[in-house]
Amino acid sequence: MGSGDAGVRCMMMRGGTSKGAYFLAEDLPADPAVRDDLLLRIMGSPDARQIDGIGGAHPLTSKVAVVSDPARADADVDYLFLQVGVGEAPVSDRQNCGNLLAGVGPFAVERGLVRGSPVRIHMVNSGSLAIATFSGADGVVDYDGDTAIAGVPGTAAAVVLDFAATEGSATGALLPTGHVTDVIEGITVTCIDNGMPVVVVPAAELGRTGYETVAELEADTGLGQRVRALQLAAGQLMGLGDVSAASVPKISLVAAPADGGTICTRTFIPEVAHFGHIELLTPEPDASLRFFVDILGLTEIGREGNSVYEPGGNRIELCNPVARLVLAPDWRTITWTEAERAKGQAWGLKTIESFHTHGTPPVS
Repeated sequence: MGSGDAGVRCMMMRGGTSKGAYFLAEDLPADPAVRDDLLLRIMGSPDARQIDGIGGAHPLTSKVAVVSDPARADADVDYLFLQVGVGEAPVSDRQNCGNLLAGVGPFAVERGLVRGSPVRIHMVNSGSLAIATFSGADGVVDYDGDTAIAGVPGTAAAVVLDFAATEGSATGALLPTGHVTDVIEGITVTCIDNGMPVVVVPAAELGRTGYETVAELEADTGLGQRVRALQLAAGQLMGLGDVSAASVPKISLVAAPADGGTICTRTFIPEVAHFGHIELLTPEPDASLRFFVDILGLTEIGREGNSVYEPGGNRIELCNPVARLVLAPDWRTITWTEAERAKGQAWGLKTIESFHTHGTPPVS
């Protein structure tokens, strides 16, 4: 920005395991091209360090939320997510971001768009609706609390998100290919779109355990090439077209839990315009989990015939080697005996009847 510019109002907020810049739409240029050029300058892109901007030199911290009054009657605010490139200069609106979504309600209160929780949020990228519930009242947000999430030090107040109509967010169908499983590049996968297009792959299909370290996965060039080929081919099959410059579909490896939980997930996300490598978005200590991808994992667990199938009781825990995300933690955990497990609990087999009567979560 030039020395004569008055500047643009912006609020930096952490949402989930991401951090981003939150703007009111009225404070940004209406023309998308002009807006994106401004956001690149604000974030400091293109530059691997984003040294001349407020970006954090990583896709997790180079995100933007644009919030405005709602365009539909069943919402309180509109939320447009923009992923800003780091080393290159694209600004993409082709996906949702569930992490930054967690900050939209509090931001709307801070900017006077709403008085308090709950906040009905129209996710402009997909046309879906989410309802955010959080602490605070009368125009004041209470950020203090004792909720901890993997990948974030300390604790804070919880933000509870409920979703509606997330299926087919980008492709128009929960199963974009029309099949529960497909064989792509010789690999059996499930292509699914429930908030974000994702290709779910049993880690064993790629000859991996799902418990490799980030460093091991990043150094595995053969795996990176296979994941890249799978992403490109799946993009075409899912109706997304040429995804060579897109951040979707994500590729999520899944494996059986090694230390509790219901399923282990490892998610690869291509850094836009940096497809020379595939970046695993469980950064540094591998301690974060992708929110919308985890919703997809939950969908996968409950769909018979998928590449993954294990309805695991009234509580779902998604984990990777050091992180865990618990969904619906208030539901009591259903435990099965070893004899019941031997009847066919997991991984592509027909499950015992009690798994269906104790589905996750109960739906009226």
